[in-house]
Formats: sequence, structure tokens, C-alpha cells
Amino acid sequence: MNHLRSSQALKTFACFSGRGEQRSIKMMMHRRRKSRSFHLQLQRAIGTIESPFLFLFTNSFHSSNPTPASRLQDARFLKNSFKSASFTQLDDAVASFNHVIQMHPLPSRPQFSRFLSALVKMKQYHTVFSMSKTIELLGISHDVYSLSILINCFCHLHLVDFGFSVFGKMLKFGLEPTTVTFTTLINGLCIESKIDKAVEFFDDMVARGYQPNVYTYSVIVNGMCKFGKTNVAIGLLKGMADRGCEPDVVTYSAIIDALCKDELVGEALELFSQMRNKGISPNVITYTGLIHGVCKLGQKNQALALMNEMVEQNILPNVYTFNVLIDALCKDGMVSEAQNTFNVMIQRGVEPDVITYTSLIDGLCISDQFKEALALLKEMVGTNISPSVFTFNILIDTLCKKGLVSNAQNIIKIMIQRGVEPTIVTYSSLMDGYCLGNQIGKARKLFDLMVTNETADIFSYNILINGYCKCNMIDDAKELFDEMSHKGLVPDAVTYSTLIKGMFQAGRPQNAKELFKDMCSHGQQPNIVTFSTMIDGLCRQGNLDEALTLLKAMEKSQLKPNLVIYSSLINGMCKVGKLNDAKELFSSLFEIGLQPDVYVYSAIMKGLCQQGLMDEAYKVFKDMEKVGCLPNNCCYNIIIQGFLKHEDLPKASELINEMVDKGFSADDATTELVVHLSQNNDLILSKLRNRSEASKAVQ
Repeated sequence: MNHLRSSQALKTFACFSGRGEQRSIKMMMHRRRKSRSFHLQLQRAIGTIESPFLFLFTNSFHSSNPTPASRLQDARFLKNSFKSASFTQLDDAVASFNHVIQMHPLPSRPQFSRFLSALVKMKQYHTVFSMSKTIELLGISHDVYSLSILINCFCHLHLVDFGFSVFGKMLKFGLEPTTVTFTTLINGLCIESKIDKAVEFFDDMVARGYQPNVYTYSVIVNGMCKFGKTNVAIGLLKGMADRGCEPDVVTYSAIIDALCKDELVGEALELFSQMRNKGISPNVITYTGLIHGVCKLGQKNQALALMNEMVEQNILPNVYTFNVLIDALCKDGMVSEAQNTFNVMIQRGVEPDVITYTSLIDGLCISDQFKEALALLKEMVGTNISPSVFTFNILIDTLCKKGLVSNAQNIIKIMIQRGVEPTIVTYSSLMDGYCLGNQIGKARKLFDLMVTNETADIFSYNILINGYCKCNMIDDAKELFDEMSHKGLVPDAVTYSTLIKGMFQAGRPQNAKELFKDMCSHGQQPNIVTFSTMIDGLCRQGNLDEALTLLKAMEKSQLKPNLVIYSSLINGMCKVGKLNDAKELFSSLFEIGLQPDVYVYSAIMKGLCQQGLMDEAYKVFKDMEKVGCLPNNCCYNIIIQGFLKHEDLPKASELINEMVDKGFSADDATTELVVHLSQNNDLILSKLRNRSEASKAVQ
């Protein structure tokens, strides 16, 4: 049925379109056929799989609410239904209309207009066009209200140019447009993102002597806000009073929402206070915008306070309000708080939608609670809410990252069977899963399928290039990189950074440097990851001077070095024997307000140990905990190896005890040193043996 309606809509549009538009429609239908073909190929590639998730999808995703077709025969009832326009079903409206057009005398034009307005509220725009033509054929002339109804229908169908044609017809007939007519066309221009033309037409309206009402202002203000002209909207708000029109809650809410989206929450709260001081009560839209704004700034407590405030004022949060808060809490890792908010939502009778469930499922997946995510999916389906492509993609991506690619394949199969069309994100996640599982052959097969069907994009190439690099297939990665230009794709910073890292790891520093040079010459701005990759690679190669030159270039481009870069530089300085420079750089971090992380500490400790400065190394090690940076397994192994190499066995033994107590273990290098030293001194070996036996006893 949906396919039939879609085809009819395309045919109807084709009647109004030129050859160019018709070619576009044919291309779109061709792409749809290719897409369907791709999904069939993908299903064959995945194969028939018995899915452990099928039990989740036994319920239908779409609840059917059949309504008995009521054919009204009572003429009086049909007449009254037409007059009151009280119908709720299209069939009833059509029956009423067909009855009254056979009456003598016919209803008046205002009566017909009131009837058509009711159909507009039902979004039956094509029916309005058809009935309007019938009314015209009955000899009933148009008036300004009937033509305004037609303009409104065209605007809602994103056909504002047709609306202006009707406006021209109105002027040609000598009919005087109303403020509503102008406002409808301004809204139509805003709907089609023609905001400059909307402002121009608004000015034309004022120039013609028409007084914009509060709805006109709200429409133009909302349009400006949606397209980043918030400052202009604020100026218009301030000028409203001068024109004798006081803004209402709709006008204020539009600007407050825009300010919050621009993260200008302070200004939004100031406008919120101004609105309340004028006696204008906020509504659920006002509060939802503010809650969204404070959530974007990470101010979850203020968001919860705003939610409580609106409830105290008997303004009930709607599903959008809850969705904003739940999504923000999940993204901030506060999943339990998000679940509590979800429970409150249910208790207050607000029904969750697909966005609510998808946000929570995403939060649970991020916090590694996959079983809970599946349970929520089952609950979602049980309430007849169909998972969207985003819901499926979250699950597929999580399964692939966990190495459960076969389960991800099951989900894709179910997804296709249920009529949810996989996207490039779906296939990219699956390809990434193959790469992570070292199934590079399968990843390539899927990639080739995507290329054949013209669905491969820059992200697909990046995933496979990364997969090749991790499998040490650097020539294949470079070949794929070269292929991109032939496909009309421009490598981005991720592409370059990935391949540069692969070149360094493959021992090809010259190729890495050539890639970096190529990146800059093609106008692709290196980002913090690119610089970090280059500096780390150069330092590992012992090219400290080149790394420092690159650091200066980075600082000139207004990028600030991060701790990863500082860690690489400290390692590089120690590697070439410039320990004093490394110590100086390490000390400078505190001066510029950066708190070294565990990797920076590991780098400086390693350098100090290599030079036999064990007292300094141990002091750095102990200072870590004082500043809240807890040593990890690597830190313990570095300091223990330092003491072992310098034969301070009592200190090494003490640290081994401490390391084991904290649940860490000796790495290969530490173990090798212990074995070597134990040949002449059994102190270390006995300590390790005793710790091992004690550990087994506890278990």
C-alpha cells in the first residue's frame, strides 16, 4: 500500500514537472531498485542463519487499528456533519461532501471554506485540491479565504511556488489578501529553507501597509532561528512592541531554543527571565529548549532542576522533554539516572517512543550492558514500537566491536526481513567487525559489494585501510588509498592519519613523511591526530629534530599539543639521550596547567631508569598517587625493571609485592629479568613463588 501511494505521488508530481525532474525521479527509482538488489546480494553473502534474537521479533512492529468503514446513509446526519465539520475520518468527510453538492440550494462559499479547513487540519491536502475544483465547477466563485486555503495546502506540500501562483490569481481577481495570506506564504518559504525570500516578503507585506500579527512574527522568528539568524530574530523581537504587537510564548520559545542550540544558555536564561517578568508563562516547549541547552553544556543537575520546576508549575514534560534528558544522561555515562528518568516517564503516563528506547539502548551498549540492552529491545518490540535503522545500527556496531560478528549478521538479516533498509553505517559496522576479527577477506568481499552497488563512501575506505594496516598489509592499504581519487573521493584527515601510522609501523618512515606532505599540498588540514601520529612516528625513529619542527608547525596552526604528543616527545628525548630536555618538558606541563597522565609518567620514568637515576624515578612513581594518577601495570613493570637492572633486589621485591597486591602482573621483560637474576640470587624467585602460593590459597 505504501509503495502504491509512493508511486502515485511520483506520477502526480511528474505531471507538474519538467523533463529534468522526471529524469531525477527515474534515477531515484533506479537507485531504489539497485538498493533492493544490494540487500538481496547481502542476504546471500550472509547466508541463512538461525538467529538467537528471533524471539525478540515475534510481535508485529506495526499495530493495526482497523476502523469499520461506516457508510452514513442518513441525509440529515450528512448535512449536519458538513456544517459542523466534525468528522474524524476521510471517508465520512467525502460522504458528507458528495451529499451536499447535490443539494439545492448549495452551501455558501464560507461553509465550503470551513469544511475544507477541517480537511487541512487532517492533512488531506490533495483531497482539498480535488474538492476545490469540484466547487469551482459548480459555479461557486473563489474568495480570499478559499484561495488562502489552497495556498496553505501548497505550502504544506513544499510547493510554495504554486502558492505564489494562487496569490497572483488572488490579486488578478481584485481580492484583497489578508495578514493570514501573507503569513501562510512566509511560512511556506521558511518550510522550504528560503529564509531570505521570507524576510523579503515580510518586508514587502509591511510596505504594502499590512500589520503583521503575533503569528506572523512567530513564523518569521522561528524561520530565522532555524537558519542561524538568531541575532536578527532577537532584533525583530525587540521591534515588535514598537509596531504594537506583543510577543507571546511561541515567539520567545523559538529564540530561547535557538540560543540553547548555539550553546548561549546564559542569554537564553536571561530571555527566559525577561519573558516571565512580562507575565508570559513558559510552556513545555520553552522548558524543553532550556533543558536541551543545559544538557549540551553538561549541566545535568540544572536540567533536572528545570524538570522539577516545570512539574511544580503543572507544566507536564512531554516525550520530547524526557528524550532530551534521557539522551544527555546516557551520553554522559549516567545510565542508571537515565533509567530512573525512564521509569518516572512511565509512571506519569508519558509513552516512550522509538527515540526514547534507542537512546537508552545506546547508553546501555556504551556502558557494556549488552544483555540489558537486548532486554530493553524486547520490551520495546512488546509495546509495538518498531526499532528504527538507528536502533539496529547501535546493536550491530556493539556486536561487531565485541567480536560477535555472526550475531551482528543475524540482526542485519532480521532488519532486512522486517523492511528496515540497512544504511552505509550498517555495512561499515559489519566491515569493521570483520577487520577487528582479522577476517580481512570477508571485509574486502563486503567492501567490493558496496563499491559495485555504488554505496561505498569515505568511511568505508577508511575502515578497510585501517584493517589492512592492522594486518600489516600496507601495500594493499596504499593501493586502496590510490583508488579513492579514481572514484572521485577525497581522502580526509582520518584516511591520511591511518595510513601514515601504518607506514611508520611497517618501518617506512619516508613514505609516511611523503603522505603528510601530500596531505598538506592537497589542502587537507592535519588535525591533532595526524600531528600526534607523525610526532610519535618520528620520535620512535629517533628523528627528534624533525618532531620538534613539526611541533612548532602545529602550534602555528593554532592546535595545542595534547598529552599523547608530550608523551611521545619525552620518549623521543630519552631515546636520543636528551634526558634533561625530557625532564624540563615534563616539569613544564604543570606550569601550563596540564596534569600528566599515566603514559607521560611512564615515559619520564623509563628515561630516568635507563640513565640509572633510580631515586628520581622512584620519586616520580610515588608522586603519581599524590596527584591522583594511579600507576598502572606498565608503570610498575618499568620501575621494577629499573631496580632489577641496577640490582636493588630488596626494593624490587617490595614493589613486586605491591604490584601483585594491586592485581597487576609481571610482563615478559620483567619475568625474563627475574629468571636471569634468580640464577644467582633466589630472593626474587622465592618472593614470587610465595606470592603465587598465597594467591592460590585465597582463591
